[in-house]
Amino acid sequence: MNGLRTGPTVGIVGCVAYLLTLVAPYLVVETTSAVGAYYGAGALSPAVAAVLALLSIILLAAGREGRTDPSLAAGAALMLGLFVVGVSLVWAATVPTSLVLGLTESTLIEQHRWVVVGVAAPIPLGAAWFAVALDLF
Repeated sequence: MNGLRTGPTVGIVGCVAYLLTLVAPYLVVETTSAVGAYYGAGALSPAVAAVLALLSIILLAAGREGRTDPSLAAGAALMLGLFVVGVSLVWAATVPTSLVLGLTESTLIEQHRWVVVGVAAPIPLGAAWFAVALDLF
């Protein structure tokens, strides 16, 4: 496998999956204001991580296609990916369980915050794979 193409692609797919995972509660929960309260209840909002994920998509795509320095894109995307994981982890750990359980009757939402953290993991992994393919590590 060509890490110069596969690594950034893994990171981009991870970013898209992360963003889709953040949208999922809007499809499950009946009231959107409850989802807003859910996302706003933690110490850090995952909206910050969503913006960083969008920036990571741009960086990884530009680095993969050679529109920007690939080593700069890989390093910046790696740092942004680590921040996405960190912000998601802080948010997931600080959301009150009582709020999560009160969102809907569906039990799918109970583990959503931890799924968000898990789905964030491919972002820095793809960027690290890109950096390894560029012999930066």
